[in-house]
Amino acid sequence: MELILTPEIERAIKKQASQKGTTPEKIALDGLRMLFVSRVEVADESPVSLADFLDGYVGVIRSSEFVAGGAQMSEETGKQFAQLMAQKRIQDRL
Repeated sequence: MELILTPEIERAIKKQASQKGTTPEKIALDGLRMLFVSRVEVADESPVSLADFLDGYVGVIRSSEFVAGGAQMSEETGKQFAQLMAQKRIQDRL
């Protein structure tokens, strides 16, 4: 079977595939499978990765989409942790 996709759907599938690091074909098949194949039939397939299993429940955001230049939350985490511990010690909460 061949399906002809509208340009809008094709763009959306390609964007999703790029974000997930997979192929457009896999995105399309997974979406169709979720809509038309019962859970019992899906369970009979070969095992999927943990990332595939958790898809839709966990994910990643790009902070640059929300904060100009990105939030850089992973920068100097050790230094930030040490500062917080020092503050707690001063407050007698450690």
